[in-house]
Amino acid sequence: MAQTLVCGCHARNHRLKSVPPKLKPLTIMAGDKDKLDINTQLVHAGGHSDPPVGLPTATPIYASSTYTYESMAEIDQVFAGDKAGYIYTRYGNPTVNAFAEAMRVAEGGATACAYSSGMAALHAALFACELSPGAVVLASQDLYGATTNLLQTIFGSFGIKTITADFSNLDVVRAQANEYKPRVFLAETISNPLLKVCDIDASAEIAHAIGARLIIDNTFASPYLCRPLQHGADIIVHSATKFLGGHADAMGGVAVSGDQADSMALVGVMKLVGGVLSPWEAHELLRGLKTLAVRMDRHCENAAALAEHLVNHPHIGRVYFPESGAAEGRAVAQRVLRGSRAGLVSIELKDNTREAAFRFMDALKLCVRSTSLGDVFSSVLHPATASHRDLPPARRQQLGINEGLVRVSVGIESIADIIADIDQALEANSGSVSLGAHQTARPH
Repeated sequence: MAQTLVCGCHARNHRLKSVPPKLKPLTIMAGDKDKLDINTQLVHAGGHSDPPVGLPTATPIYASSTYTYESMAEIDQVFAGDKAGYIYTRYGNPTVNAFAEAMRVAEGGATACAYSSGMAALHAALFACELSPGAVVLASQDLYGATTNLLQTIFGSFGIKTITADFSNLDVVRAQANEYKPRVFLAETISNPLLKVCDIDASAEIAHAIGARLIIDNTFASPYLCRPLQHGADIIVHSATKFLGGHADAMGGVAVSGDQADSMALVGVMKLVGGVLSPWEAHELLRGLKTLAVRMDRHCENAAALAEHLVNHPHIGRVYFPESGAAEGRAVAQRVLRGSRAGLVSIELKDNTREAAFRFMDALKLCVRSTSLGDVFSSVLHPATASHRDLPPARRQQLGINEGLVRVSVGIESIADIIADIDQALEANSGSVSLGAHQTARPH
């Protein structure tokens, strides 16, 4: 079977010529290896051999940083793009491209490129939209804190202006779009950390009406719960570190576009800026992707049960979950998300203070205090001091990210054990408040 390769990213209908799978061994070792000095043998023996007979059933890890050919003429052809092949891992790697291709298929896109992190993927996606000094980005006010920092600090230094809007209020979004004529809209399928669901169809319609492009961060949903391209989005980005990998052992990102023409820009940023995904990480992420559907079903089932359990809990002031919001928000979730579900729940403690949140989190015995999400184990994060730490306190309060807010990434453990752990931590936290208030605690 012939191999089809695209250096740097995988693009449907954008394929180079096929490479025969059987390559000749490097000439120096073809028949003279036994005659060489031991110093040379140790360097070269065992390498540059024929590919194995039989195709591996698992994607191999291609750890090589460089690739060689029988002649300089062939290398020249590969560099020029006249001959398919790999030349340098910063330009492309078979394992990394396998992961990118899997994500292209999962999201139903035309081209995909993998990166060393979700932030690198987002940077590349924004660059692909041809932002230039004076351009405007209309961003959802409910974005991951680092995304806001990227827009304001990095892109802002080049004269690119960012304005924000509540994407759950489409009248405001439309008014902002007509006034500022942004080149790019940027939102999250499920927002971090309040879990608002974006009306992607309506956002895309507003964006396209003024010639803008819509980038959607699909990290919290994954392609299993939502395929934003089918709802009108132009480019999708993921932090693959989260649900896609799912095991807290690999970091990466990916951008998927519905337009093949974005391929050159997406891979160009990867090559020149250098946010290159390691083949080892790509292998872990690809392996995680294979169980995504099974894991997401359990994540979402457990999250729904936890949200239902906590909604009337005496120590909880508010529960954030797609199915627990206002009727209009639930209708959007039902249209955008598979089963209107999510794998996370955010809770605001009745004692809405940082001290109470820390006590609650410290009292947890099963749920892990972690700065990430989407892993097989349940984890908790305090947005005010983690994901949104760099926002001014007044701005956080304006957005509803209060000091007593805790985001729970619900794992695939037994839901009974998850609920028991959160219940005991809430009770312990309540007891600490009571003791502190009445000063009845005795030293031990």
